[in-house]
Amino acid sequence: MSGLGAFYFSMVVSKIFLIFLLLSSGCGSKGMASSLADTIVAVKPSIVAVGTYQRIRTPPAQFLGTGFVISDGLTIVTNAHVLPGTLDSKQREFLAVFAREGAKSVVRGGKVIASDDKYDIAILKISGNPLPAMQLGESKKVREGDLYAFTGFPIGVVLGLHPVTHQGIVSAISPIAIPTQSSKQLNPQMIRQLGDPYDVFQLDATAYPGNSGSPLYEAGTGRVVGIINKVFVQGTKENILQKPSGISYAIPIRYVKKLIKESNL
Repeated sequence: MSGLGAFYFSMVVSKIFLIFLLLSSGCGSKGMASSLADTIVAVKPSIVAVGTYQRIRTPPAQFLGTGFVISDGLTIVTNAHVLPGTLDSKQREFLAVFAREGAKSVVRGGKVIASDDKYDIAILKISGNPLPAMQLGESKKVREGDLYAFTGFPIGVVLGLHPVTHQGIVSAISPIAIPTQSSKQLNPQMIRQLGDPYDVFQLDATAYPGNSGSPLYEAGTGRVVGIINKVFVQGTKENILQKPSGISYAIPIRYVKKLIKESNL
C-alpha cells in the first residue's frame, strides 16, 4: 500500500473508531438512565412515610419524615429527630408508618425498638405483612464524586403517598461539626459533636425537611449507603452561616449497622 493509500486508510479507521466511541457513549448514558429507572421501580415499595395517626383529628394523619424498610420487611429505619416528642395516648394517637400496598395506602402502627441520638438514627418495628426490603451496602466504599440517588417525601404527603427521587454526587466527606471562630457561634449540639466528631456525606442534590430519613442508595443496585438528614446535620454544620445553603447531607449507613448489632436486632 502506498504512503497516500495508507494515510487514507488510517483516516477511515479513525472515523470508524470515533463513531464507535460516540455510539458507545450514547448507549452508556442510556444504560445508566435505564439502570436508575429500574432501581427506582424496585425501591419505591420500600419507601414509607413516618408520622402519627389520630382518628378523631383533622386530618387524622400527621407527616413527620421518611423511612425505609430493611431486614424482615417489618423493620423501618428513619432519623431519630423525625419521631414525635409526645403522643396523646388518651386520644389514641399513635406512631404510624404509612405505606403503599399495591394501589392503596395503608397505616401501620409503629414501635421504636432502637435509637441513637448521636447519629440521629431510629429503628422501628411494624406489624402486618412484610413489605419489600432494601439491602444495606458499604458506606466505607463511598467516594467523593460518586453518583447516588435518594427517594422520599420532600413536600410531605399532601399530594398523596408518592415518593420522589433525586440524584447527585457526593461532593465531600467531611466531619459533622467544624470549629468556629468564636464561642458565640457554638450551640449545645455543636459542642457535643466537636467532642466526638464523625464524617457525613455532603451532597450536591437538594433535600428538604420531609426527606429526613430517606435512603441514599447506589443508582445501579439500590443498596443503601446512607440516610438523608436535612435538619440535624445542617443545624450543626451550617449554624454559623447567616443564610444556610441548599447543601444536603447523609449519615453513613455503617452507623445503622452498628446500632443493629449493639441492639441485637
